Amino acid sequence: MWEQCDGDIDAYLDFVGTAGTFIGYAKTLKRHKFDIRCYVVEPETASFLAGKPVSNPNHKIQGGGYCMELGFIEKELVSGYLSITNEEAIQMARSLAKTEGIFAGFSSGANVAAAIKLLSGAERNNSIALTINDSGLKYLSTDLYDA
Repeated sequence: MWEQCDGDIDAYLDFVGTAGTFIGYAKTLKRHKFDIRCYVVEPETASFLAGKPVSNPNHKIQGGGYCMELGFIEKELVSGYLSITNEEAIQMARSLAKTEGIFAGFSSGANVAAAIKLLSGAERNNSIALTINDSGLKYLSTDLYDA
């Protein structure tokens, strides 16, 4: 990722499941650029890691938002927390498929929606790296691609 972006990465974000991907990328990117900002993305109704009250643990964003302490998370690597609604994740996943040809799932939609939020605010005019986590194939039996 660092090489592909020629080192032009100001921030990284990830919708965390076990937090393994987040920690691996955060540690590696910080070796290249100590002051890179790394954000955790969570469902709006289940922002447990951000310390917010959990209003609905039954969100639709599969792959994370488990509302429990994660053994891998290293809080000193977290620059901030972002929350995304079910609707934001779904709409972005659909938009990625329709406009970019990227057929992905809920958590990838959440990642891109969170990046857009950051680019509209705290990370305006900066570059943000993220991962597209999986194929949309396993979501064909869900309402993600009903529309």
